[in-house]
Amino acid sequence: MGQNAGILGTGHSYPEGILTNADLEKMVETSDEWITTRTGIKQRHKAADNEYTSQFGSRAALQAIERAGLKPEDIDVLVCATTTPDQILPSTGALIQAEIGAVNAAGMDVFAACSGFLYGLTMVESMIRTGQAKYVLVVGAEVLTKYVDYTDRGTCVIFGDGAGAAVLGPVEEGKGILATKIKSDGRYAEQLYSPGGGTKLGLTHESIDNRDCFFKMKGNELFKVAVRSMAEISTEMLEKAGVSADEVDLVIPHQANQRITDAVAARLSVPEEKVFSNIAEHGNTSSASIPIAMDECIQSGRIREGSLVLLTAFGGGVTWGGTVIRF
Repeated sequence: MGQNAGILGTGHSYPEGILTNADLEKMVETSDEWITTRTGIKQRHKAADNEYTSQFGSRAALQAIERAGLKPEDIDVLVCATTTPDQILPSTGALIQAEIGAVNAAGMDVFAACSGFLYGLTMVESMIRTGQAKYVLVVGAEVLTKYVDYTDRGTCVIFGDGAGAAVLGPVEEGKGILATKIKSDGRYAEQLYSPGGGTKLGLTHESIDNRDCFFKMKGNELFKVAVRSMAEISTEMLEKAGVSADEVDLVIPHQANQRITDAVAARLSVPEEKVFSNIAEHGNTSSASIPIAMDECIQSGRIREGSLVLLTAFGGGVTWGGTVIRF
């Protein structure tokens, strides 16, 4: 079986700027009531013009490393999950590696939208289990507001900025990651996507004028696929871990939409008090949402020694994943 991989330390970071529903009412045809009813969001953090993804990723990473009782040079692999990299080349993972002084780490990016953190977690779990790496840092970091079309009220009310991080390493038998799996289905790509900026359309005046570099979403269609996928993979991972939904102490879903969270919880028959939500304060921070939420739960005591936690995510691609962890 090899060595179990568990979470040794977590951290998170946000921009100081906040965009409230009242602020959005002045920018686009919407209202606090409309946003709250459909998403559960009241405000979201927004980076300043001179702020960028790796800054927040680095702060969260250093916090996680310190809480794990390690130093940056102890990290063997650094994975950054992001949809909003600093630049096309090099990877944001490499930039974070340099910024925090993780001189012995292999830095890289994972591009799986809102499921990115669980993609990274699943990849590195096997590296620790097989002895390829001892200490691994997984960062979810996003500055989504720079890719939001503030003329599109269906998407501009949803997304926020921030970063979360977790250090993983060897833990004793019976603890750590008990089950984890990631999946995707590119046939649903156009339910949430950004068509511009790549090699297909390129960076042309036409693509910029058409606002092709901004996020585009088909919310109603995405909702159905998200709920079904998150519920199914959560059930599968609980069975693989050999535990029931009743035994789970806390469910941390990707903070996409409160209605999605509620629907997934209902399908799993998990009571509301066992499901964590911070979407009202932070909005949808994509790959950063689960590590941010996990750190908040650890710092507040909702996750403690022995807690059984289910993580589940869904994102553009479409991608999804589920992970069961014993802390």
